[in-house]
Amino acid sequence: MTTFEERERGFEKKFALDQEQEFKATARRNRALGRWAAGLMGLESAQVDEYAKAVVKSDFELPGDDDVLRKVFEDLKGAGVNTSEADVRMKMAELLAQAREGVRNGT
Repeated sequence: MTTFEERERGFEKKFALDQEQEFKATARRNRALGRWAAGLMGLESAQVDEYAKAVVKSDFELPGDDDVLRKVFEDLKGAGVNTSEADVRMKMAELLAQAREGVRNGT
């Protein structure tokens, strides 16, 4: 194996690891976002976990974060919570940063 092939395999492994970590961080973010939104909507403890799972599942509908944003924002609006899309988007960014840190640290 040449040095070039070794480097190429190393880059491929790093890319795969980065993608796996990003997937985990996004799932953590979505779960935390669901719990946050459930708290704002006043859901009970059993409903909080169900709602968080529903938010995680909503991410698989379309590529990107718009499906999650739309679900959470519409649910909050439907529950009478006074919030904006920008507020939800900001919370998503905050929770993603925390989730990435958690995945990186293994916590």
